[in-house]
Amino acid sequence: MSALELLWSQRALPAGTAPDLDGIDPALRDFATWCALAELHGADWRQWPESLQRPDSAAVRQARDEVAERVRFHAWLQLLCDEQLAAGQQAARAAGMDVGVVHDLAVGADPGGADAWALQDALALGARVGAPPDTFNQQGQDWGLPPWHPRRLAELGYAPLRDMVRSLVRHAGGVRIDHILGMFRLWWIPEGASARDGTYVSYDADALLGVIALEAERAGAIVVGEDLGTVPPRVRAMLAERGVLGSSVLWFERAEADAGETGALSPPGEWRQAAMASVTTHDLPTALGWLRGEHVRVRAALGLLNDPEAEAKSWKADRQELLAHLVAAGVLSAVDAPEDEQVRALHVFLAATPSRYVLAAPGDAVGDLNQPNLPGTVDEYPNWRLPVCDAHGRPLLLEDLLADPRVVRLADELAERVR
Repeated sequence: MSALELLWSQRALPAGTAPDLDGIDPALRDFATWCALAELHGADWRQWPESLQRPDSAAVRQARDEVAERVRFHAWLQLLCDEQLAAGQQAARAAGMDVGVVHDLAVGADPGGADAWALQDALALGARVGAPPDTFNQQGQDWGLPPWHPRRLAELGYAPLRDMVRSLVRHAGGVRIDHILGMFRLWWIPEGASARDGTYVSYDADALLGVIALEAERAGAIVVGEDLGTVPPRVRAMLAERGVLGSSVLWFERAEADAGETGALSPPGEWRQAAMASVTTHDLPTALGWLRGEHVRVRAALGLLNDPEAEAKSWKADRQELLAHLVAAGVLSAVDAPEDEQVRALHVFLAATPSRYVLAAPGDAVGDLNQPNLPGTVDEYPNWRLPVCDAHGRPLLLEDLLADPRVVRLADELAERVR
């Protein structure tokens, strides 16, 4: 920030002259105004003077004039980000990537942040989004994010969602929609209640998916929906009809089974074609972390498991089943093969599926044990703040990671095998 302040003060502006507040996009102006006011009143707009709590108020317009220099500064920062996003996508395409950058559409935003301030008429600020208790999060999840208000969003012609998706795909070849089941229903947690006390609220999936599909089509971008967890068959059928790719994760790909039963792991040929396949995700253990049971140890230490011993026993059985599955698929020599061969086999298995896209995380190539994000935690776990490390816990710089022979070897092998 000090360097950016210096560039701004000297008007050494890579993006050109200072933005004209009357000529910039209203959404950018609102965001920059929030940033400038947050410097004066704190980062939670709900604690600001009441007259400043709506972006369209006369008091906000007056305050914006009073801090116009800071508003222009924050708008300029966003214009720099926009330039860099465009350059990143251009570089990816120039390097031969058919899709390039895929941005993420999160399920929500900080209730005290700029998005909630600007979009408050379309949000239910008295509720939070989360998930009911399940196998991985036995106490439920509270994400602390206000949900879209389905009726208000419809009254606004879905413009807030349209603008958000349009912005995401402007410099990208695709968008991944977090928790796409939220286009059908969301687990609302009333203020003051726990995740166990929530309830599902329905949404107009036809309208929401129509808006997303229209903007993706206009931009020539792919759409990937994170359709993990308990997803009704009609949801996946509806997504497939609209060309939305699913998310296939190795730990979860199983055959259909009767209620109360667990289906067998699916062989490569039975995976969906219209999907993005991966060993794991940012919300799940890394490849080596899962093989070593790190996710069980960490969640037990944080008190997130109702019965740690039963969870450890279940994981050991799942691990044995998966390794035997890899052997049967011809990608692993034996269930007791070395760990690096097991990790390689997980990815070779993906390459044998018909899934349209296959992902590999650099951390998995070097044996990282640290899960990037542990759902259901805030300060208990350093979510989103962990460097990529090797199996010994040594952080790796970006340059070291890209040149690491294990990363190069895995990338080469996938490139050779993926159809």
